[in-house]
Amino acid sequence: MRVVFAGTPEVALPALDAIAGSRHELVGVVTRPDAPAGRGRKLVASPVAQRAEELGVPVLKPEHPRDPEFQEALRALRPDCCPVVAYGALLPQSALDIPPHGWVNLHFSCLPAWRGAAPVQHAIWAGDEVTGATTFRIVKAMDAGPTFGVMTERIREHDTAGDLLTRLAEGGAGLLVTTLDGIEDGVLVPREQPEEGVSMAPKILVEDAQVDWTEPAQAVDRRIRACTPFPGAWSTFEGERIKIGPVTLAASNLEPGEIAVGKNHVLVGTGTSAVRLGEVKAFGKKQMAAADWARGVRLEDGARLGG
Repeated sequence: MRVVFAGTPEVALPALDAIAGSRHELVGVVTRPDAPAGRGRKLVASPVAQRAEELGVPVLKPEHPRDPEFQEALRALRPDCCPVVAYGALLPQSALDIPPHGWVNLHFSCLPAWRGAAPVQHAIWAGDEVTGATTFRIVKAMDAGPTFGVMTERIREHDTAGDLLTRLAEGGAGLLVTTLDGIEDGVLVPREQPEEGVSMAPKILVEDAQVDWTEPAQAVDRRIRACTPFPGAWSTFEGERIKIGPVTLAASNLEPGEIAVGKNHVLVGTGTSAVRLGEVKAFGKKQMAAADWARGVRLEDGARLGG
């Protein structure tokens, strides 16, 4: 099939590379417009745009996929199908109707669970033991289209959202190519999603990532791992915000937010048992081991994180 791939961030690259190496003809790529990045805030092309240029594939960067100029350019590429991974813009029906086999999305959950922008983060935060990736045909309702295929992945004890998403992106790339193969061969029939088991995974905001030390230790651990690397879990120390990396559970009992300092560790109390801090990043400083941070600020027992 002639395919036009739509995606934007680095997590979409395994699928783009897999499609480029498949039997299908990659005739174009759709991605978000160049965005300011770095200290100089210079415009930088998305990771998908950069990879497409390396592959010598035409790149379309519409401000919005409803733009008539974009839709004309897409029609000119004559795609049979448009595979999608984390494109980042809503597709109007006029764009969805262009390829005969529609737009096929790779979503990082086992639908209908965790529809929305942050399925991996919410799966970790909720304490799920298993998640996965699903291919489905995009319809107007969010992540509600009929599904083609699914893969599952166990959520490991210390997985961050970044760790899990990396594995799903790699495994999901093969699932997406297999789905395209099945569509072309006429052996895949999409199945409507069940009405039971629907859960939503809205974008996690910076304010959502603030650690609540009154929660049980396992809930604190899951929140931090779910928000790593983005948007980054955080708390406050002496009125200044600090980023908190993944923690491990400890046997000590401390009051919520209370700190206990050892030679090579820093413990913080929660609503149940304490947790051992991993890495900490104070404002204007590099990320460092919690014990190094504690020495730098001359942390003493009885100090507190949070309000």
